[in-house]
Amino acid sequence: MAEPTVFIIDDDEAYRDSVRELVSSVGLATEAYCSAVDFLATFDATRPGCLVLDVRMARMSGLALQERLAAMGARIPIVFISGHGDIAMAVKAVKDGAVDFVQKPYREQQLLDAIDEALRRDATMRNRPATEGGKRLDKEIAALTLREREVMQLALKGLPSKVIAKDLDISYRTVEQHRSRLLEKLGVSSITELMRLHSERSPD
Repeated sequence: MAEPTVFIIDDDEAYRDSVRELVSSVGLATEAYCSAVDFLATFDATRPGCLVLDVRMARMSGLALQERLAAMGARIPIVFISGHGDIAMAVKAVKDGAVDFVQKPYREQQLLDAIDEALRRDATMRNRPATEGGKRLDKEIAALTLREREVMQLALKGLPSKVIAKDLDISYRTVEQHRSRLLEKLGVSSITELMRLHSERSPD
């Protein structure tokens, strides 16, 4: 399995750089983003790791990103950081599955401990034996055409059909046809269900 990455999302450049420097100092790979929107544009659910996510950001808040990832079926563990002592916000974040809610200015060891727990959870989830549904999916994916697999991989990243059409240089209608056929072949009703089954496959 690939080495885990700590994805840091914060629109405050000073904090973003500070967290990245701290995490890098303990030998972990990092990627930093100034917005949730930028992160989503490159998100790949198959990459192991965790998020260190600011709560209050322009365009899309940290809580909105958490909800978006959940809707996509992505289960990447999240450590929230916030400069605002909002207890209700912290309760909601943890209730919705966040590993921890760390206040700025953060204590370095507290943040590192939270990240360690998030990476442990991610590794545990990915190392679980494949369910029967996941095993079945392996066989059915092998029967897809090359183009259907290309569309599937981009859809699993949460990309809409219009973006997939542009990336593959084909029409929107063609993408929709491929999506419909691949869902039918895989025996699932939606991309969200496909994401769930895909996450249950054995690690490559």
